Amino acid sequence: MLALAKNELPLSDKLELHLARCLDCRACEKVCPSYVSYGLALDSARALIEAAREPSASPAARSVSVLCWLVEKPRRVRTLGKFLWLYHRSGLQWLLRSSRLLKLFGFAELEANLLTSPPAPKAAARIYPTGRKSKGKVTIFTGCLTQVTDQQTLISAIRLLNRLGYEVHVPPDQGCCGALHLHSGLPEKTVELMGQNIKAFAGDTGPILCAASGCTATLDEYAKYRENDKSADRFSARVSDLNQFLAGLTWPSDITFRPLNKRIAVHNPCSLTNVLRQEDRPYTLLAHIPGAKIIPLPDNSLCCGAAGTYHLTQTRIARQLRAPKIDHLRQLAPDILVTSNSGCAMYLAAGIREAGLAIEVMHPVVLLERQIQNGASA
Repeated sequence: MLALAKNELPLSDKLELHLARCLDCRACEKVCPSYVSYGLALDSARALIEAAREPSASPAARSVSVLCWLVEKPRRVRTLGKFLWLYHRSGLQWLLRSSRLLKLFGFAELEANLLTSPPAPKAAARIYPTGRKSKGKVTIFTGCLTQVTDQQTLISAIRLLNRLGYEVHVPPDQGCCGALHLHSGLPEKTVELMGQNIKAFAGDTGPILCAASGCTATLDEYAKYRENDKSADRFSARVSDLNQFLAGLTWPSDITFRPLNKRIAVHNPCSLTNVLRQEDRPYTLLAHIPGAKIIPLPDNSLCCGAAGTYHLTQTRIARQLRAPKIDHLRQLAPDILVTSNSGCAMYLAAGIREAGLAIEVMHPVVLLERQIQNGASA
């Protein structure tokens, strides 16, 4: 990467493929004795490559480009949510999956990882007041695709925070965290998206909570990509993973949980483990549920293969990485798989469906909120 940046090594298909095959899971960064910022270096190298190479017309590149375009504007994401709901309800999903059109146009892998039955889209309120004595105010980062593909996690997070005594604010002008563009070698658009979020959250104070660890990892590092921007420093200092925030609270004694006699497998996303270093927090939260048998998914230190858009651009390798996860799930036979990143959840759920396994996939907070005594199940 250094040689490429110094023009000592020419850009070639072999070099581009070598760097494209890196998952950017940052496991190497976690154990590096010299504290090398590998993720930052890789993003810079990919930006050099993107600026130098010819635009690609491959199906994978087309999927990534469409995805990046969709998440750039909140109204596009809302339109996508409505389309996906109608797409499933109308039978169009079944029709296109039965044909070869999705594969022909390069969208088969992207479509396969969407929810089988997305919920009807709901507009978020700006403020969710607590019915208890207030402990303060928090703001929620809803992200882009999360509010379409994992709306239940956001609903459960708001309900749980309200029950714990927190007033929840949802800034209306927020958008994509920028991760998809950042890892696709598009730094200018990334910095623009970051600026929009910094501005959207500037009117609030207190913690910024995010339920998708992939987004949280990017939000936490805004200052790295917006140098000499004090507002980026202040923004990132407020960011916290939802699991991290909840696990650090002293819970009121009147909040109790129904027993759950089920086996819960826990997947550790790379972003939660290698960037945020908060992989123990979901286990702390799930320990609140009596009777549940909590089982770490074997080989949790290895990436599941989703890795942002990696499963779209490097489909064969991504599936090779996912296959052992599915095998472990087949052997463990858990009732529920919890994971703290929406991208991982979609990719693993697609693999579970393909394998014909009857395993629910959800965020730890969804399960936690579901089990609250006298709580309203979604």
